[in-house]
Amino acid sequence: MNLQFVVDGLLAGSMIGLGAIGVTLTYSILRFSNFAHGDFMAWGAYATLAVVGAIGAMFGKIAPMAPLSFGWPLIAAVIVGMAITGLLALLLDMMLFAQLRAKGQAIIVVMASFGASMALRSLLEFIFSSRPTYFSRAIQIAMPVGFGIRVTPDQIALLLLTAVLVLGVHLLMTRTQTGRSMQALSQNAALARIVGIDVAKIVRVTWIIGGALACVAGVMIGILIQIRPFMGFDMLLPMFAAAILGGIGSVPGAVLGGLIIGMAEAGAVQLVGAEWRAAVSFIILMSVLFVRPIGLFGVRER
Repeated sequence: MNLQFVVDGLLAGSMIGLGAIGVTLTYSILRFSNFAHGDFMAWGAYATLAVVGAIGAMFGKIAPMAPLSFGWPLIAAVIVGMAITGLLALLLDMMLFAQLRAKGQAIIVVMASFGASMALRSLLEFIFSSRPTYFSRAIQIAMPVGFGIRVTPDQIALLLLTAVLVLGVHLLMTRTQTGRSMQALSQNAALARIVGIDVAKIVRVTWIIGGALACVAGVMIGILIQIRPFMGFDMLLPMFAAAILGGIGSVPGAVLGGLIIGMAEAGAVQLVGAEWRAAVSFIILMSVLFVRPIGLFGVRER
């Protein structure tokens, strides 16, 4: 039996999981579903692409680091792109979401995120056009590893990067004062304010982390597939499904949920056809909401 779909599912799940971390943190701390989060992925990918182009203009053509399809310019550009995307998320909150949260109506903030999503996507199309683009057009030879599975060096590198980032976020959430404050705020906002937690600071950190991870997920899609303005919008339902499946507020849950969604989508493509891929996330989302609304690692609110 060909198990290539396992690798495809792990890669898709890694992208979904990184994006779902931002979704779950935003909802647990700010109490609203940010439908513009997928567009942060696209903005991060295009920001990284722009920085790569700027580095190329300054230093000329730079050979990739064998056996990868990219070199140090992309690595440097990802770091800059993460900062840009984090600042974009923070700026959007300051200019729009924070103003609407102050009015106390969550549905208005959710609808505003819909509008912000369309605006961000349209602006990307205006600046870069709707034509797909790529970080590299180099063709990599996939290496056989047994059981019909073949992987490329880029795929291995990106899976390792995902593991490092997830571990880093987990340590931030569990071993630092900022992370503990984020957890306290997500569990009881009123009590967190009473004990002196700087809520404004925690909100800023939440947006920056979510935006930065969305950028990495977008770059992963750009390396393995292609870059286009709708790339993040297409990931929106899988990200929300992963966040709900893992349990709102749980970083490990969001990642595990992403991996489950990714594996399920890849398995659907293998068994019943690619046209059913989009339906898998919706089916899993509905099943979780019916059977266990709090998710795998969720905690019932008191």
